[in-house]
Amino acid sequence: MACRGLCCCGPGAAALNEDNARFALLAALIALYMLCGAAVFSALEQPGERQARDRWRARFDDFSLRHNLSAAELRGFLAQYELAYVAGVRVHDLRPRWDFPGAFYFVGTVVSTIGFGMTTPATITGKLFLIFYGLIGCAGTILFFNLFLERLITIIAYVMKSCHERQLRRKGALPQDIRQASGNAEVDSLAGWKPSVYYVMLILCLASLIISCCASAMYSPMEGWSYFDSLYFCFVAFSTIGFGDLVSSQNGQYDNFGFYRFGNFVFILMGVCCIYSLFNVISIVIKQSINWILKKLECTCQRCQRKLFRTRRNVVVPGIARSQHNISIESDGVLESETDGRRMSGEMISMKDLLASNKVSLAIMQKQLSDSANGFPRQMSTVSRQNGFAGGVGALGIMNNRLAETSTDR
Repeated sequence: MACRGLCCCGPGAAALNEDNARFALLAALIALYMLCGAAVFSALEQPGERQARDRWRARFDDFSLRHNLSAAELRGFLAQYELAYVAGVRVHDLRPRWDFPGAFYFVGTVVSTIGFGMTTPATITGKLFLIFYGLIGCAGTILFFNLFLERLITIIAYVMKSCHERQLRRKGALPQDIRQASGNAEVDSLAGWKPSVYYVMLILCLASLIISCCASAMYSPMEGWSYFDSLYFCFVAFSTIGFGDLVSSQNGQYDNFGFYRFGNFVFILMGVCCIYSLFNVISIVIKQSINWILKKLECTCQRCQRKLFRTRRNVVVPGIARSQHNISIESDGVLESETDGRRMSGEMISMKDLLASNKVSLAIMQKQLSDSANGFPRQMSTVSRQNGFAGGVGALGIMNNRLAETSTDR
């Protein structure tokens, strides 16, 4: 049984709730991750920024002297161009931004939360409409991604089960006819088998990589980008980061523009769906790692407690006996028990449960919200408590529910 709290060393220290400890640890790790990223990007990009600024200042002063323009007058002209740039005016001729195809491309970047920024509403009416339009559109698209994730995981698990059955048949461990002759009841030949979450993550990684490589092969000649820049654009677009430094389908003229526009739409849709699914699976692995870290910290605290209370031989510290078992990341911190003989092995989805309908009940969600608002503790199943899986919202909640339901062999 998984421990419900994180013990702290020292007398008088209060035990932390496990969910709060997990949240605090994740927040600290994200903050550290951001600090490290900021340091790396600052070291990589700041020298180039300084060189570009120096070159621009030299160019600005030379242009001002050559054309006998004051610096203030030239800066005012450039400021007016910046305002026109926001509205869609560019130095080179580009296709219209707010014709129907351009507007459709814009709303696609809005509801998918990509938000390139190359096209933005300039009128107050357009900005107000965007607020309400994006509220419904983004929520609906996230729901679509969640439903896509459910079906994609189902397909992957079905394919993995078929491959596993084929391997067993080749080895002779699985009979060709899996129907019992006596009872005419279909035997669940793989009742204890569940595909590993790490294999699912690997498959999603390969699918995302294949889509990105194929899309880059299209973007590179059509947009005039290098292949690496095309890969960079694919990740920025598919992950919905959407910097806007590179944006597809913005030039004035293209060969076979209709086919290119359709291919651009298909690749972005497939890429966003796959990367979104991959992010959710990776988030499960990160959560397993956090649970593993918490267990390690708890074991360290318990060892400190044993040193502090070494003279008190009769004192029983909860959880110490269980902490003697090995803990691995794959098991999500689940401790082996000699009484029930069950252990999670990084496997994720039972096909018998997966192929059944798994609908989120609005009534259950409302009850959870009501209990939380009234201060009642959240009820979790025994399996969920043992495996350290909390509820979650959206795709993370869907994955957590399936992991909690299938993490032990029945």
